[in-house]
Parts: sequence; C-alpha cells; structure tokens
Amino acid sequence: MTKPVAREPMRRNSRSNRARILATARQELGRNPDVTLEELARAAGVVRRTLFGHFPGRAALLEALAEEAADTIRGTVAAGTTTEPAERALAHFVFSLWPVGDRYRMLLALARRDLGAERVAEVLAPARERATAILERGQRDGVFHSHLPPAVLSAGLEAMTVALLEEVNTGALVEDDGSRAAVATLIAAGVPEKRASAVVDEVASTAVPAATPPTTADA
Repeated sequence: MTKPVAREPMRRNSRSNRARILATARQELGRNPDVTLEELARAAGVVRRTLFGHFPGRAALLEALAEEAADTIRGTVAAGTTTEPAERALAHFVFSLWPVGDRYRMLLALARRDLGAERVAEVLAPARERATAILERGQRDGVFHSHLPPAVLSAGLEAMTVALLEEVNTGALVEDDGSRAAVATLIAAGVPEKRASAVVDEVASTAVPAATPPTTADA
C-alpha cells in the first residue's frame, strides 16, 4: 500500500521561500527600484521558477509587499495607546510607525506607480484613521490648531511623513529614529517648537516598537 505523501514539509518550505523572497525584495528594492525578478531570485537564493511560482510578475510581488505593509501597519496601530494626552499620543504614534515607514519607504513610491494611489491609500488607511482620532481629541483639548478639520490635517501630516521618508531615500535625511519626524509632526499640528521637543524627549525612551513583519505566509 502506497504511503500518503507528506505535504506539510513541502508547505513549510514553500512558506519559507515566499517569506525569504519578500524579505529580499524589501531590501533589494530599497537599493535598486528597478531590480528584476530574476535578480531578486538570485539574491533570495531560489531558482527563477520558485519565485515566479509565488509571484508571476512584478505587480504581484509589489501587491504582496503592500499587503505585508498593511498588516504591519494594522498591528502597530492596534498596539498603540489611546488614553494618554493627545500630544504624547501623537508623538508615540509617529515613533511607532516611523520604523514601518522606513522599512517600506521605497514601496510607497513604487506602489503609487505600479499599483496606484488608491491602493497606497488603502494600505495607509488604518494609520490615517488613528492619526485623525488623535488630532480630533487634541483639537478638543486645545493643544492642536483647529483651522483644518482633523481628517484634512491628518492627510497633510501623512503627506509630510511620506515626503520625509522619500528624503531618506535620497540620503538628504539620515539617522533619524523618528525623533525629528515626531517633532516636525507636532509642530505642524500646532504645538510650539519647544513644547514639541520636550514632549518628544519625554516619550522617546518609551516609544512602542513597530510590529515585526510576518516571517511566514500562506503559499
């Protein structure tokens, strides 16, 4: 009698390959946005057929990275606190999401071109919703300016953050752990510069680390 084929080791190997390809893609796309799938396969240590079995084209690979980024953002936002004062909450928010943005900064630019602005907006939606809630609370408390509606201000701060991340891509902004981005965000929200710097200094040592991207995925 023929024994059943042991498929679980095969599935584990497939998930491992997929995760390794995605991790390699995050790294290599950051170095060279025009890297080919064949080059990614070599860098990931898999044959071309294995990569194309998971991702039949560039768009499929970027979509998988976009979904991975969305999962990470959702996890990071869900782990955030909601009871502290709005200034501290906004600083914590920036600190927790800056490493995520730094990890996927090249993806933001590529996804706009390859997947469209609407898909990028979907990926960033949880972060924008949390930022809007923090800004709304801060406006009620009188610590943020109120000449823009919270949702509009949130969109503006998001655009500023993306611009800062793009400056990391160019090398103009380096070695930022999120502190400068957090100070800039608080100032843009209406907090005086000295107060913004003091708040960021207060929360810097207790900032919530970003969620770790998944290391395995369904084949």
